[in-house]
Amino acid sequence: MENNRRFLLAVALSALALFAFQFLFPTPKTPAARPSAAVAPAGQPGAPTTPPSTPGVAAAAAAGAALPAPAASAETVTVAGPRAAYRVAAQGAALVGAEMTGYRNLHLGAARQREGQPPVQLARPGDALLSYRLVVAGDTVPLARVPFTVAPQGADGATGAVPAGAARVLRLDGQVPTRAGVVPVSLTYDVRPDSFALRVRGAVQAAGPAFLLVDLPPTIAPTERDTADHLNHLSFAWKPAAGSAKGEAFGGLDPGERRLVADSLSWAVAKSKYFLVGVLAPQGGRPFSELSLEGGVRTGKAATRARGTLVVPVANGGFGLDVYAGPQEWRRLVAQGRHFEDSNPYGGWLQGIVQPFATIAIRGVLWMHDTLRLSYGWVLVALGVLVRLVLWPLQQNMMRNQLKMQRIQPEMTLVQQRYKNDPQRMQQEMMAVYAAHGVSPFATITGCLPMLLPMPIFFALFFVFQNTIEFRGVPFLWMADISLKDPFYVLPVLVAATQFLISWIGMRGQPPNPQTQMLTYFMPAMFLVFFVNVAAGLNLYYLTQNLVMIPQQWLLARERVKAGGTPTAPVVQGTPTRPAKPAKERLA
Repeated sequence: MENNRRFLLAVALSALALFAFQFLFPTPKTPAARPSAAVAPAGQPGAPTTPPSTPGVAAAAAAGAALPAPAASAETVTVAGPRAAYRVAAQGAALVGAEMTGYRNLHLGAARQREGQPPVQLARPGDALLSYRLVVAGDTVPLARVPFTVAPQGADGATGAVPAGAARVLRLDGQVPTRAGVVPVSLTYDVRPDSFALRVRGAVQAAGPAFLLVDLPPTIAPTERDTADHLNHLSFAWKPAAGSAKGEAFGGLDPGERRLVADSLSWAVAKSKYFLVGVLAPQGGRPFSELSLEGGVRTGKAATRARGTLVVPVANGGFGLDVYAGPQEWRRLVAQGRHFEDSNPYGGWLQGIVQPFATIAIRGVLWMHDTLRLSYGWVLVALGVLVRLVLWPLQQNMMRNQLKMQRIQPEMTLVQQRYKNDPQRMQQEMMAVYAAHGVSPFATITGCLPMLLPMPIFFALFFVFQNTIEFRGVPFLWMADISLKDPFYVLPVLVAATQFLISWIGMRGQPPNPQTQMLTYFMPAMFLVFFVNVAAGLNLYYLTQNLVMIPQQWLLARERVKAGGTPTAPVVQGTPTRPAKPAKERLA
């Protein structure tokens, strides 16, 4: 009976693991294109009639006029520093380019990289990273139609050249024609290319209420070797002013489908696997009013484009927003404040559990990297060893509890047979047996905890490897990049082989059980299928855990064999100190 219970528990845990993998790491959706009826075109039934002062500003503006893709103006101003270079167009005052000088564009291939080591470019040709529309007096005017005059300035406001890496200020002034007349608009970019941050402030001299619509980048240019993986990571994320961050993949929006996030927002981002363009409400300032999302065209089954629009309120003739356009370096995201490091909301409906563990995992990995002066590959090896050593006492205690349960199992069986028609008396007798032998009645359940405790760290590392740019391009042994899957599949095979060895050693000293033998082959096969397509670094971490666990498992099996499975003598309820009689005599 005990073996059956263990088998059922193992099957339940396996099913739970399979369900968790399938739910937490789903295959990206690729639904067929279909027209959306979420927002009807202006002038037709169902068209939005929301005034500019209420939610739905972005959706209403989008329904009334299609957003033209602003072509890069011939007149642009570039602000360059040691880590990044940004281009701002005079036509429309849009941010049209961001070059990450410290990161190679791996998408271009090895030959192109050897020629000139081209840096990452976030914007595709013809797309703007940030563009603007002005909503005033019931009119929506794309600023892409408006020429602006540009006046570069230093941090002190003086024009002229400033040292590389210092704050650069660009002031742009334009006249926006509307139905109510010409509206003067000015924007000021305070660019710090060494921190990937831009501070944007503006003034709108309008007579009535006004809103600035900020269009996020419709896509991020490919930067990785695996183009399909790049497209799968294209997504939006946003954080309500009071609440946790949320996200939506480009693939989760059908072409033409519109969604409205009618909530006060602290920030919103458009991102790829390792880079993002984010717009944040100023510290202590007014939050954004809403966010509108719309699915874009697909290339085959892949969602390559989407549209996100933020509504920025204009108060007292002015508005403000902070911009981060750069790599998803965890410390830099934290430095922005406003929980911007949550721009990768992990875990779906388990976000409240997974996100804290992901934060702990990345903090620990970065701390070990800086403190131990090790490469990230060796950090993952050290982390795998550390986790298993910490869990070793718990694992020993689990095994000893199992031995106790095995030894008293015959007595428990006799109690169940003797009092099968008297559940209350059966419960009393069973508790007496547990107490007499110092065994917790919850030992079977708590004994599984050492197996489950590493899972939150494993899930956290799975997500961390998806977006942590610190692992990008890091070599280890024969692998050129631990953020990609093992090109020779050595690590997944070793993970499966060591998992089989652990299971085989674990059967020593156990009575023969066909179900357990089946799981010995099933679990390694399941691990092989899963680990083949995940990051090599995650394989490395799990393989290290398995290698450390093999001698631990051998020691536990040896102790189990020495202890043997001799049943203990039964104990009469209420007299645990009395010499015990054989179970059959007491229960006769």
